[in-house]
Amino acid sequence: MDDEVVSRRKRRSVPVPPSEPLAEVRPAAVRRSRRGWIIALLLIVAAAGVAYWLHPVQVQQAAGRQDGRFRGGGGAQSVAVAPVAQADIPIVLEALGTVTSLSTVTVRPQVSGQITGIGFTEGENVKKGDFLAQIDDRTLTASLHQLQGQLQRDQALLADAKLDLDRDLKVSSNAVTRQQVDLQRATVQSDEGTVVSDQAQIEAVQVNIANSHITAPAAGRIGLRLVDQGNYVTPGDATGIAVIARMQPISVLFSLPEDSLAQVLEQTHGNAGLKAALFDRNDAKQIAEGTLQTIDNQIDPTTGTVKLRAVFPNTDGVLYPNQFVNVHLLVRTLTGVSVLPNAAIQHGAPGTFVYQLNDDGTVSVKTVSLGPGNATVTQLVSGLAPGAKVVVDGVDRLKDGAKVTVPDNGTAQTSGAASPAPPQAAGTGSAAAGAPAVATGNAPAANAGNAPAASSGQGAGSTGSGSAGEGSAASGDASGRKHHRHHRRDGNVNAGDAGNAASGGNGGDSGESQ
Repeated sequence: MDDEVVSRRKRRSVPVPPSEPLAEVRPAAVRRSRRGWIIALLLIVAAAGVAYWLHPVQVQQAAGRQDGRFRGGGGAQSVAVAPVAQADIPIVLEALGTVTSLSTVTVRPQVSGQITGIGFTEGENVKKGDFLAQIDDRTLTASLHQLQGQLQRDQALLADAKLDLDRDLKVSSNAVTRQQVDLQRATVQSDEGTVVSDQAQIEAVQVNIANSHITAPAAGRIGLRLVDQGNYVTPGDATGIAVIARMQPISVLFSLPEDSLAQVLEQTHGNAGLKAALFDRNDAKQIAEGTLQTIDNQIDPTTGTVKLRAVFPNTDGVLYPNQFVNVHLLVRTLTGVSVLPNAAIQHGAPGTFVYQLNDDGTVSVKTVSLGPGNATVTQLVSGLAPGAKVVVDGVDRLKDGAKVTVPDNGTAQTSGAASPAPPQAAGTGSAAAGAPAVATGNAPAANAGNAPAASSGQGAGSTGSGSAGEGSAASGDASGRKHHRHHRRDGNVNAGDAGNAASGGNGGDSGESQ
């Protein structure tokens, strides 16, 4: 009995098998492991969100300092200006023309026969009457001799008939009747006609013999040989033997719209030859100068254009027939007129307008009236005073009353074409948070990206035109302050932070973090 009690007590005191407590502990460990992963994932997501939130702010601020010209309401845009100047404006009409020869002759045979000789060299300049080719004329010569013999026989018959008529007229009226006299007179006239016919046939053969000896019908440059020696040619051949084109002088045919005809006629009423210049197909290089010769007597109704012809000396031989060229016809020249650069002219709701630079550093919209112009400048009829400065570069985001700054290299722009000036911020009033930092001399402004503003960890600052509403930009020690948690590991401040430090929203607190 005691043994059973003892064995039972021993069994009760035996520890629980390891499998049972493990079944209770394992779910708790799994829950703790899953909870740790969830917390880690949440921390990663939170860190990514913070990085995404802070980094776009820096990029937007840096981009705003370079691209946003009026963010914050107090920024000044860098522009280039040019004055309203006095200049001469040539009024030029441009058109596409074709070079044509004043005389183009295709040398064709006028008799049939075999070519026995060629007397020209391809591409040479020939004069009128120069020998070109020879056609076999032996048959024509034989016909000439035959006709000459027939002429002599007919001339002898005519002479005999005239003698008979003289004898009939001298005898008494009783021996010869009047009818016989009239008949003899008719015989004489018939023989005279036969002689004239024989002479005409002889002249025709002589012309054919002369045509077998082919000469140049006009002066000019002869082209390639179209028929070789030994070929049989006829007057019906379409190709001919060669082509002669007159090269000096030479003309150009071109067309102008009928709307431009009035101003051309206005200048040519006094028979004054307008100057015409020829440029190559790319319209880049001038190749010849000449004068306007004539205007066609009608307008083409299908195209609404009128044809004109200009003549050029072509002493250097650069112009060839059927060559395409660009014609610049100088109609007239406006002397000493006010001109505006074409880059300054804008079109919008007010009409045709420009941005005029005021003395207080702002711009005003000025409506202008324009006249004719060319590729670079346009005549100013009214709207601006002589010497007024207009914006020629940086007008894309301007508005009436906007503040601008003009770099030193932009104030000396001429009225022709203005060169773009590098962007630079002005320190008038309080600087906007997105305005670019001002750099003095050749020092670059703060760049958006990875370029550090200062190598020693100091905030970027400059002493140029100033920002933050004061005469000079404040420099702050940014090595001990955090600016959006974007310090570099080497102690340098990011470019966006340096720009914010140089143009802070409160001016005097430019070194503080935002």
